[in-house]
Amino acid sequence: MKLLIANGYVVDPLQGINTGRDLLIENERVVGVLERGQEKPTDVAVFDATGLIVAPGFIDLHTHLREPGAEYKETIATGAAAAVAGGWASVCAMPNTDPVNDSAAVTRFVIEQAQRAQLANVFPIGSLTKGCDGKELSEMGEMKTAGIVAVSDDGHPVPTAGIMRRAMEYARGFNLTVVDHCQDPSLTAGGVMHEGRWSLILGLRGMPAAAEDVHVIRDCVLSKLTGASVHIAHVSTSGALDAVRRAKEMGLAVTCEVAPHHWTLNDEALAEYDTNTKMSPPLRSANHVAALLEGLRDGTIDAIATDHAPHHSDEKALEFDEAPFGVTGLETAVGLAFDLVNQGVIDLERLVSLCSTNPARIFGLKDRGCLSENAHADVTILDPACTWTFDVSRSKSKSRNTPFHGRSMTGAAVATIVGGRLVYLHPDYTRITDAKRRNASAK
Repeated sequence: MKLLIANGYVVDPLQGINTGRDLLIENERVVGVLERGQEKPTDVAVFDATGLIVAPGFIDLHTHLREPGAEYKETIATGAAAAVAGGWASVCAMPNTDPVNDSAAVTRFVIEQAQRAQLANVFPIGSLTKGCDGKELSEMGEMKTAGIVAVSDDGHPVPTAGIMRRAMEYARGFNLTVVDHCQDPSLTAGGVMHEGRWSLILGLRGMPAAAEDVHVIRDCVLSKLTGASVHIAHVSTSGALDAVRRAKEMGLAVTCEVAPHHWTLNDEALAEYDTNTKMSPPLRSANHVAALLEGLRDGTIDAIATDHAPHHSDEKALEFDEAPFGVTGLETAVGLAFDLVNQGVIDLERLVSLCSTNPARIFGLKDRGCLSENAHADVTILDPACTWTFDVSRSKSKSRNTPFHGRSMTGAAVATIVGGRLVYLHPDYTRITDAKRRNASAK
């Protein structure tokens, strides 16, 4: 099968392409990025991308799909559907399932379920320790053979530097990146929000920023000691960013990601005790949000990740102290990321780097995150001018726990192509492209 994505504006940071081009795909691979006047095959399906941005398929480094074990919240199929509707061609599935993904059998199950769904690519992340309990290292080699792309204990911070050192040394032997949820549990026990002015006003127990800072500094030191590649999940504090910045200056293999809710909202959003604003790490104060925006601007932050964490409405309806942490994010992340472009924090090429090029590099996803010849034909097509309002009732996810219901945004994914197949098309695509053709003709 051949597909020509015609008349689009191609942005591929890896190749330094940022201009009007056509993209030719055949047999699940990229044939090439073509000049507009270049001769093209006639026996080809055509996707008219007039006025649209054509980018390498977006890759989410941090997704919770809940299957196996909590299918009432999300399944691999429903999570993959939400992913492609949000513009994510690939998602990396965290191991905090039941059973935990600490074995080749669970890894294979996740991959097989994703293949049945035939939507987004799903790359499993294996656990660092068995059961994510921070005691005994998992069989990383067996899981790597089965298909994991990184290792993490996810929401269970590795408790001691000794265990983390051994985990890093072991992971390095398999060329696996260690992903850490950095939070010192001895400083956050019982906490449900950021420790600061608003936790005092609301009478809720706080989690200090220092809890994140301490573990990020520890991981940077251990990366230097072991030579391991370390990725800091959902960074949320100015101190953590400073530690990553220093590690990069020293040439260490340390990277980090940020989730949209952490740069978009601050702890004042908890004023109504809405459990859809409860997440871990928590929404921070305005000074930390400002630091995240600067980290996005200056290149310290490597990736945007959704930290999609679906929960059933009954669970989120509990008292604030009792409700689980986490919000959904796959369908809102790209729209919120476009806010950064519209506000002048980053440019479009940097957006693509954060969502595609850099994530592929961080987890070593070969032939992804680019539109080079023979790369996997994963493509995210964006309309930077699309104005829309997120309606959670129309979400593809099984869960509805989001603080962004009713939020208006400008910029959206209108099509997602995975392995050369069109797996998602925005319901208003025809109207969007017709309007852009009319505008182009008027000019």
